[in-house]
Amino acid sequence: MELTAAAVWLNTVFAEFDLTLTRAIHGLYEVADGFFTPFFSFISILGKAGIFLILLSFVLMYFVKTRRFGAAMLLGVAIGAVFTNLWLKVVIARPRPYLFDEYRQLWELVGMKTESDFCFPSGHTCAAFAASTAVFWTGKKRVSWTAFIFGILMGISRIYLVVHYPSDVVGGIIIGFLAGSFGALLAAHLPNSFYRKKPKDVNEINDVTAV
Repeated sequence: MELTAAAVWLNTVFAEFDLTLTRAIHGLYEVADGFFTPFFSFISILGKAGIFLILLSFVLMYFVKTRRFGAAMLLGVAIGAVFTNLWLKVVIARPRPYLFDEYRQLWELVGMKTESDFCFPSGHTCAAFAASTAVFWTGKKRVSWTAFIFGILMGISRIYLVVHYPSDVVGGIIIGFLAGSFGALLAAHLPNSFYRKKPKDVNEINDVTAV
C-alpha cells in the first residue's frame, strides 16, 4: 500500500500515541464485555455524513426561538465538511487503522464496521464539534457547554469502533471547533429580520399553492 508523505508522517509521529490511546479506550469493551458497542455504534450513526445534524439544524431554524442555534449549526457543519471531507481527507489520504495488523483484532471484536473514504481528519468528530461549538457560542455558556458532551462521545465512538486513529479525532476536534466558531460568527451577522420572521401558516401556504 503506497502512502502519501502526509499519511506516512502521521503514522510515524503519532504511532505510539494512537495505538496506546486506542487500546485504552478499547479497554471499555473488555471491562463491560461489549456492552458499549451498540451505544457507540448508535452515536457514530448520528454523525454519518452530517445528515442528522443538518436535519436538526433545519428543524431548529423553523422555530423563531431556536433559529440562531440552527443557523450557526448549519453553517458550522457545512464549513467543517468542506475542509474535512472535500479537501484534507483527499489530500492526506490516510488509510483506516483497521487495515493494519496492530488494529485489526480490536476492530474485529467490535463488529468490523468499514468506511469508504480516508480517515484524517475524522469527519464525524468534525461535524459533531462544529455543531457543539456553534451551540456553545450561541447559547448561554452556563448551559451550552454541555453540547460538547456529544462531540466528545462522537470522538470516543470513532476510536472505539477502530475506524479512526486518535490523531484523526484530534484533527476533527480542532477543525470542528474552528468551523463551529466561524459558523456562529457568521450566524450572528445575519440580518435581524431573518431571526424575527415566522414560518408561513400552513393554510396560507396551501392558499398560495392553490392559486
